[in-house]
Amino acid sequence: QAQVVESGGGTVQAGGSLRLSCTTSRSIYEIMDMDWYRQAPGNQREWVATITSGGITDYADSVKGRFTISRDSEKNMGYLQMSKLKPADTAVYYCKAKIQIAGANLGTQWGQGTQVTVSS
Repeated sequence: QAQVVESGGGTVQAGGSLRLSCTTSRSIYEIMDMDWYRQAPGNQREWVATITSGGITDYADSVKGRFTISRDSEKNMGYLQMSKLKPADTAVYYCKAKIQIAGANLGTQWGQGTQVTVSS
């Protein structure tokens, strides 16, 4: 079974930057479309950004201009570069990826999440 794995979370001061990464447990599980979501304590999970297999991107208004989603298909990696971080960005960040193997769609899977904490 494919597993989606995030990494790169941590603690940073306001105004700082972090880069989150997303990949799968085995390279045979290819990431197609990818989304990042986040969930702060007491809040619902919210969508942050999307990148399609064709490289089309979209962002929530709250992060537009500060976050950049990208992908390296050769490495089967996705990234969320976060800049100008604010305390309000503090949350667990989740990667959601549409996975395929040898051209067959395996559906969408979520990673376990990575904590991002922004201190004021």
